[in-house]
Amino acid sequence: MALDIARLRANFPDREILWQEVTGSTMTDAALLAAAGCPSGTVVGAEEQIAGQGRYGRSWYSERGTGLYVSIVLRLPLAADDVPVLTLALGLATAEAIARATGLACDLRWPNDVLLDEKKCAGILIQSAGGAFIAGIGVNVNQTAFPADIAGGATSLRLVSGAEHSREDLLENLLRSTDSFVKMLLEGGREPVLRVFSRASSYTFGKRVVVEQAGAALEGVTDGLTPSGFLLLRQDDGRTSLITAGGVRPVTP
Repeated sequence: MALDIARLRANFPDREILWQEVTGSTMTDAALLAAAGCPSGTVVGAEEQIAGQGRYGRSWYSERGTGLYVSIVLRLPLAADDVPVLTLALGLATAEAIARATGLACDLRWPNDVLLDEKKCAGILIQSAGGAFIAGIGVNVNQTAFPADIAGGATSLRLVSGAEHSREDLLENLLRSTDSFVKMLLEGGREPVLRVFSRASSYTFGKRVVVEQAGAALEGVTDGLTPSGFLLLRQDDGRTSLITAGGVRPVTP
């Protein structure tokens, strides 16, 4: 069933909400709108994406009518080096929205993965375009299966809970939570976001992980976040590495 856009527009009368049946990527659509001068808070969504974007040029699986595929235009007085902490803030917002809409408690994997049962149910991607930040958020809501190449690491709210969930409820909560955590960052600076993320994520301290980087894989135990929002990794030889990018995965026994 298509998402009820009339309900959303009625509940958020001051926000522009554009919805399409099919698009290439909501990130691309939102960037074009930002360049044309659309207001902050504009939401672009679709029932299906055929070129959904993930980190590092990866694609985001966007099955028709089952997930939440949205991008939000954010015109914020933030610098480019605030993006890592903004990403953490939006991860917190996504996890909070899922908890409020479904009762499911998510874990957060630095920097942009939202997990249930150690599998990814949602992800965040931030890009700069048109003088704004474009926050792309994808949530696997009611999928019952995934393609073989991602099935081992992906899940949905429905697969975990055994129940179908309202995408309208989730999106409404997501917009409110996004506003809340962006406000936290703007009014309190980075430290409150880092503190809350560190409490919410099992990956921040004491987690044995492997970090996949270009041409290398670093293994060690996570040792907190820097004031810039980057991850510290304590390797077995005692050295501490600063992780600014890369895929973080738990080390399985």
